[in-house]
Amino acid sequence: MPAPATPLPRRTVLAAAVAAAAAIPASAPATAAAADRALGHRRSPLIDHHDWSTAAGFRAGVRAGIRISGGALCVDEPRGSLAFRDPHLRTKAKAPARWEYATWLSPRHALPEPGATEAVVSWNAETPPGTWIQIELRGRYSDGTRSPWLVMGRWASGDGDIRRASVDGQSDRTGSVATDTFALTDPVAGTRLTSYRVRVTLFRRQGLDVGPRVRRVSVMASALPPRSDVPASAPGVAAGRVLDVPRYSQETHAGQYPQYDRGGEAWCSPTSSQMVLEYWGRRPTPEQLSWVDGAYADPQVCHAARHTFDYQYKGCGNWPFNAAYAATYPGMNGVVTRLGSLADAEELVAAGIPVITSMSFRPGELRGASYGTSGHIMVVAGFTAAGDVVVNDPAAPVNKDVRRVYGRRSFENIWLRTRRLDRQGKETSGPGGIAYLYWPDEITPAQRAALATAAGVRAGQE
Repeated sequence: MPAPATPLPRRTVLAAAVAAAAAIPASAPATAAAADRALGHRRSPLIDHHDWSTAAGFRAGVRAGIRISGGALCVDEPRGSLAFRDPHLRTKAKAPARWEYATWLSPRHALPEPGATEAVVSWNAETPPGTWIQIELRGRYSDGTRSPWLVMGRWASGDGDIRRASVDGQSDRTGSVATDTFALTDPVAGTRLTSYRVRVTLFRRQGLDVGPRVRRVSVMASALPPRSDVPASAPGVAAGRVLDVPRYSQETHAGQYPQYDRGGEAWCSPTSSQMVLEYWGRRPTPEQLSWVDGAYADPQVCHAARHTFDYQYKGCGNWPFNAAYAATYPGMNGVVTRLGSLADAEELVAAGIPVITSMSFRPGELRGASYGTSGHIMVVAGFTAAGDVVVNDPAAPVNKDVRRVYGRRSFENIWLRTRRLDRQGKETSGPGGIAYLYWPDEITPAQRAALATAAGVRAGQE
């Protein structure tokens, strides 16, 4: 196995150029595997979410030095070793560390027509000290060519062995990686991603007996058309339902630990992740929080920022890193996906599952908000009886002001659109319905069904 490529300069935006995508008829047909149909997925034909999260699913892939234990990928017998010096980790060692590795290669996953213009990979894993993982994606295009293997993340839950990081500067003539997103460079030309495979490499220090455990690998692929206005949905099953999600402000951490993306003012993503984790009853132990200054309130938010920080992107907003952080807590799962409408979010909230959303808007666009943002993460906690959106917005100055109500129509349009105008009036990309979904193993049948029908997410365990 060749040594991993050296990271190149960070990206400057969270989303790739979705706005350039060619328009695709909303009636484009969708195809799905029989197992997916059996789950009753209500998929948008333009969004495909696929999980490998069971022993049977992992057995369908190609294993090299991997065994499946407890439904997870584990190192059995390493198939090689390599020397790798982490460019983000300062070390006095003259020689790079040597790492043993084993690999898992997924089956090829064929995408529904008309294919995809973007893909985001997320994962759930445990990485004991002395271990880490690398996730790669390789796509097949509609013209018959294939992409190179593209690194979608080098990840460890801690930051002592390697520094978790995305890898910029990866591209071919058809597509490129921008932090956490693979996107076609010129989707107007008509080329589409038609299928893909994922390769997971589990690393451990040479001679170490323990290794990583990978419990879930997920890919969201989509081909959303360019749109600045999306159809409005009517209030539905969650009207009047508000979940008791804990409230934390990112702003109360302004200036704290500036080495992690300039401090709390930029911590919308980890703050939102922490709120939802605590809704599910998970939080760091006192021992895990011992590194945080005792004078700081809500130290768990500082902890989340440190453990979602991407040392290449130099921020805490890497989508898969947030989902992976959530899954480090016992019995927790996390994915990055797209939802097709606010009705999908309502179905999840009605089942008791909060939805973390990505938003970008100018001042005055979001009814009820007093600010604008080029990129922000917040939690959909519920809906008023009239259908307006009840959120936990971490941009509030203090915790007690985090709960907000935003107008349904403006919220839905801002969240789902793929293109918008920035403050300078220049057209740029929109989030296109990006969502983080976290849930524990012990969910109810209704919650399992909502994940399947609203998001196409397999939440079952063998």
